[in-house]
Amino acid sequence: MQNPRKEMVTQLHNVCALGDTTKLFALLSHSSSLINETGENGWSALMYGARNGHFEVVKMLLEKGCDKSCVNKSRQTALDIAKFWGYKHIVNLLTHSKGGPTPNFLVNAEEEYENYFGSTFLDRRSDKRTESNWLKSKHTHGTSVYIMFSNLCPLVSLIGTKDSAQEPEIKLCRLQHDEVEEHLSKPNEVSLIFLGVEKQLNNPCSAEQDDGLVAWFALNVDNLSADQFEGKHEGCYFLKPPMPAFLQLISTEAGILAQARSVLAWHSRYKFCPTCGGETVIEDGGYKRTCLKGGCPSLRGIHNTSYPRVDPVVIMLIVHPDGNQCLLGRKTTFPAGMFSCLAGFVEPGETIEDAVRREVKEESGVTVGHVQYVSCQPWPMPSSLMIGCLGVAISTEITVDKTEIEEARWFTREQVVEALIKGNQQSLVVPPRHAIAHQLVKHWIGMNSNL
Repeated sequence: MQNPRKEMVTQLHNVCALGDTTKLFALLSHSSSLINETGENGWSALMYGARNGHFEVVKMLLEKGCDKSCVNKSRQTALDIAKFWGYKHIVNLLTHSKGGPTPNFLVNAEEEYENYFGSTFLDRRSDKRTESNWLKSKHTHGTSVYIMFSNLCPLVSLIGTKDSAQEPEIKLCRLQHDEVEEHLSKPNEVSLIFLGVEKQLNNPCSAEQDDGLVAWFALNVDNLSADQFEGKHEGCYFLKPPMPAFLQLISTEAGILAQARSVLAWHSRYKFCPTCGGETVIEDGGYKRTCLKGGCPSLRGIHNTSYPRVDPVVIMLIVHPDGNQCLLGRKTTFPAGMFSCLAGFVEPGETIEDAVRREVKEESGVTVGHVQYVSCQPWPMPSSLMIGCLGVAISTEITVDKTEIEEARWFTREQVVEALIKGNQQSLVVPPRHAIAHQLVKHWIGMNSNL
């Protein structure tokens, strides 16, 4: 006998295949956690909508935050399926759902990628950060959601059973105000930030005095007794160590983790004013620290000492002049056989292109000419932005800087395909699909050799 959860997943898939948006809306309103569930063939609701060309179904699923990167047992995404069946309107929606359709004057524009840690179902609503009364009302509102961190490790729960054909999923534990009230009463010991509100299809208002917005908050408690807190919340635990544990989160919540952890990490490192050393107070929903010392230079103008910082990092796949080989390197900390894209921090006063050329030259001795941006990925370790690029080598001799990396090699297209597509990892192991390095390699394999 099929269990109730599987029956609901089957019903969801049938509704998407038939294009019934009324029933789909009802199902998602009550069981949104099923949105990325797959059947025995590995197909998701989005794939069924794409296969049958149902534009409104696909649009609704995307608005609800479904994962576009899921693959079925044939290694196909919903985009692959839509392309195969010739549904150009679905292809355009899946390709440009985040930023809208490409204007006709940008006919050569690349599609916008959405990497792991970059997807979220929250609207940040930065306009609400300065509305202190609104924030206070949401702190105790019955619908508000809190996610808890202990020393920057998130409280999560395992979704799924041993009887399920699918791998169990890890999700952020969603707590309510009364479950964190004890910690909120000690502001000197916790950092609290406003993450945003849930994106809604039709913005319903539950009451005249209620705007209907479901607010999300995150708090970090240093030295929290994990055993004590886990004992109060059955099935919940703090996810650690950060890597590779964070890669287990479902993709639609990974972006929420990235946002929350990056800002909370900033608060943990900048408790005092970096300009004068004075005490600071948290403002703007957690997105600003203001120095309490009168006359401090940080109080005049806009300074990165007062706002959460983001560290830009270039990560690049360098293509051989023949177009059929790529340059990959490995660090001593990598698992056996793993090679990845070269990477490094952008320096002050440096362009992205020049940072790519400098880092590749420093680490491998290879000179790079043309550089092309592909996509980017937030990386909350603690707060980097990985800027993914392709570059074309104009020299091929490798001289490795042993202080940076252990080894660098040219790999043929065939070797990369064997590792990436066919799963043959005898000669090469590539990073997991959650990493932008994996997506850069996949992007190169899928394009022609002419950049």
